[in-house]
Amino acid sequence: MAVRGARAKPARFRRRVLQLVREKYGEGEGERFGPTLAAEHLASEDGMKIDAETLRRWMLEEGLWRRRRKRKPYRQRRERRRHLGELVQMDGSFHNWLEGRGPEGCLMNMTDDATSEVELRLGEEETIWAAANILRAWIEKHGVPQALYVDWKNVYKRAPTQREQLRGEEPVTQFGRMCEKLGIQIIAAGSPQAKGRVERNHGTHQDRLIKKMRRKKIGTDEQANEYLQQEYLPEHNERFRRAAAEGEDYHRRAPSEAKLREVFRLETERVIGNDWVVRYDNRLFQVQAQSRKWAPAQGQVVVCEWQEGSIEIEYRGRKLPWKEILGREVRVSAELKSSRLFRVTACAAP
Repeated sequence: MAVRGARAKPARFRRRVLQLVREKYGEGEGERFGPTLAAEHLASEDGMKIDAETLRRWMLEEGLWRRRRKRKPYRQRRERRRHLGELVQMDGSFHNWLEGRGPEGCLMNMTDDATSEVELRLGEEETIWAAANILRAWIEKHGVPQALYVDWKNVYKRAPTQREQLRGEEPVTQFGRMCEKLGIQIIAAGSPQAKGRVERNHGTHQDRLIKKMRRKKIGTDEQANEYLQQEYLPEHNERFRRAAAEGEDYHRRAPSEAKLREVFRLETERVIGNDWVVRYDNRLFQVQAQSRKWAPAQGQVVVCEWQEGSIEIEYRGRKLPWKEILGREVRVSAELKSSRLFRVTACAAP
């Protein structure tokens, strides 16, 4: 006859715990909560505190969990940076985050290399604006990081064109220009494995976040982002954040709102026509007469566009008054179409 240990849980307690695991925390292989996550929810939702390792053993005995073989590391893991804000990894994860309750989307993920501090935002695509919005959210919370570690995707880094190669010019994307204004270095990873921390982070969120949003019946990106900011991120960072090797914070102070507005915009160079018309994105903008004395025909201007669609035209840093010409079709050049491409595509590293 087996002898029960002094610290053994009552059989009734065990039966109740396993019943809750079956009924509330998933029967299906893809839906089942792992022992650690299930133990957290048993404590927070059901008032039943149990050690995750004890629960793991019970679930294994009942066939509710399987041991997973740990694969050998693909390569030697890169040592963490030693300071908060010294290097932040950024990536997007395409997945069925809402499990059919809403559209598939892309979870933008920023992870501090030294501490594993995380910022998340769910949207439709991995676009310039998706990258800009999560970077701005990070800056408003922490300040300006020293460097970003990203993929070779044309929203972050791209290979030079033939003309740029001949001129010896470094190609800069719209997002790259934003980072230049902030003094942020962009480092392109040579492989997904090189961004190990943010890649492993994706897997964690594809397990924990999906299951938590399922229980909340979240069905839109707006609901998901509200839940991320109010509940998920504070809890996740409290649980998984670690102390940096060195205490000094390498973030620089966040710029003012006015300065951030000047940074997070699209900027496209155009030439003023002989009729003082600027062509941009299949639209015509008539530069007003009072500005012609310091904005000559054939002069180079910068068309600035914000996410909400507002537009300004600048000549040597000064704003030009303009009026849109409506009702006329404009022939869009291949160059203009290229400059307006927002969706991310992968690029091969040179």
